[in-house]
Order: sequence, then C-alpha cells, then structure tokens
Amino acid sequence: MSERLRIFKNFILVLMVVMCAGCVKDVDLSQAQDISLSPDIQTNLVLYQVDKSDFVDPETNQMRTLIRDTVRLEFLDDDYVQNDLESAEFYFRNINTFPQVFSSKVHFLSASGRKQFSINYLVSPGSEDNPVTTERVEVMGKERIAQVKNSIIMVVELEVQPNQEDFKGDLEFASKGLFKFEF
Repeated sequence: MSERLRIFKNFILVLMVVMCAGCVKDVDLSQAQDISLSPDIQTNLVLYQVDKSDFVDPETNQMRTLIRDTVRLEFLDDDYVQNDLESAEFYFRNINTFPQVFSSKVHFLSASGRKQFSINYLVSPGSEDNPVTTERVEVMGKERIAQVKNSIIMVVELEVQPNQEDFKGDLEFASKGLFKFEF
C-alpha cells in the first residue's frame, strides 16, 4: 500500500512539473517592453458650501457679487504626472438653492500665475424647496494635456447675477479630477 502511495505521489509531482513547463513554454519575454499599464486616478479637487454671509465683504460689511478661492494642486508637479499623464477629465457639480444664476469660472494657472486654461459655465437658479443641480464635465485629451501639466494653481470664481428675488440660500460646489496615465 505504501509503495502505491509513493508511486502516486511521484506521478502527481511529474505531472505538475510537466504542466508548469508547458505553461511557461509559450511566453515570449522579448515582448516585455510592449507591456503598458493604464491606471486611472480620481481625486477630489475643491469642495465648499457658501451662503449669503460669504458674499459680505468683511472689511466694508457691504455685499459683493464675486467671491474667489485659490488652491495649489501640488500633485500636478510630480514626476509621474509630468511624464505619464495622457488625459484628464474635470467634473464640477453645483447644488443651488439661491434664486439667482451664478457664473462659475475655474482657472488653471502655472506656478508664475499665467493662465493655462479656464472652464466657464452658468449655475442654474434654485429655491429652498427645489435645489437645482448643475454639472459640467471638461475633457482634456492629448492635444490639451500640456495645459494641465503646466498648471499647479486652481482659482474658483463665483459671481452672482443679481435679480429681483431675495438673495438667500446655499450653494454647494464639488470638483473632481480623473487622471489617466500610460506607464
């Protein structure tokens, strides 16, 4: 009985060696340089919520129609972004309960402050009972990817378009970037 078990184990071992050798036989290692990875990385860029008080100038206590925020996108300066970024997609979402239209301008600037590109759109009015969502997607393909690579500063401007309605409500802003790489 033990002799049969030993023969069976040896047979299994030989069978496994043959199967492993058969799997490796068809691999052409000379094509290793042709292997590429195409990862996608999605990240939040800027998130905020504003209300009427954000449009009050703290120095003069007067209403202003334009507010601005600036953020440095340090990751855009990393070597892997500079060398391997193939395309980018920017997504912006506003949820508005103000009864006014807002002009939203997102500027991407170089380290020296030079404008690389801008994304402009209007945010539709809403109400407290009926918040309105406005979405915008901007795709930066290979022909425009140098503008993204040259950017490191993101400036978000929000300008209210006054009307006869009472100026009250909230506006939520969320932005994301989807970055596609080729390694």
